[in-house]
Amino acid sequence: MERVSQHDGAETVLEMLNRPQGFFPFRPAAGDDVLLVSRVHTVSVSTNRQAPIADPARLSAAKLLGVELVLAGGSTIRGWASVELPPPQSRLLDYLNASRDPFFAVWTHAATHYVNQAHVVFARSLD
Repeated sequence: MERVSQHDGAETVLEMLNRPQGFFPFRPAAGDDVLLVSRVHTVSVSTNRQAPIADPARLSAAKLLGVELVLAGGSTIRGWASVELPPPQSRLLDYLNASRDPFFAVWTHAATHYVNQAHVVFARSLD
């Protein structure tokens, strides 16, 4: 992955998905050809056990919100969102509306799901 100017280290999956370009490269498995995937048509991308926030200080300060998402096509994702907002504005509604970026992260014990908010039919808090 590329280096980014906002922080030390490699670009995160969320940063890559929220780039302004219309397509991103994706390799389904080692040895497979690289596919160029349309961002606007991507419903979600999931990675195994990758923390959505890599900085331990930020992660420890974030509030965890239980969330259930129903996506276009009927699939459901249940997990947690790491919310980095002031306490009076740390509801699920605030989290979903805070970013102008198309993708946001929801994680479980097994995976992190990077979800395109344009494909969320509805969300509800599990708290």
